[in-house]
Amino acid sequence: MLSALLCVLAISIGQLLFKRAAQALPDTLSFLALLQNGWLISSLVLYGLTTLGWIWTLRHAPLHMAYPFMGLAFLFVPLLAWFFLKEPLTWQTLLGGALILAGVSLAASGGQA
Repeated sequence: MLSALLCVLAISIGQLLFKRAAQALPDTLSFLALLQNGWLISSLVLYGLTTLGWIWTLRHAPLHMAYPFMGLAFLFVPLLAWFFLKEPLTWQTLLGGALILAGVSLAASGGQA
């Protein structure tokens, strides 16, 4: 399930890139401004590559085993935002992330259905 974990990490990084893209947008939005936004282009490329990685993951793992890993993004994104964007990180977010981590562990330990 390493590939699923890597996909979730890439999706989480993509969220940070989307945040940077949003911050870099001018007040007057235009198609040209979107095309010139390097953060947006980077996030779209990352999401495209991650989608291919996810498809590869699903080729080798049952969906009921792989998909719960996507819940880890609810922990990864706030942690990465705190570390790289200096956004606040509350105990509620950490507790919620721990509960999600417990749920992912429980789902991933379920074996084949």
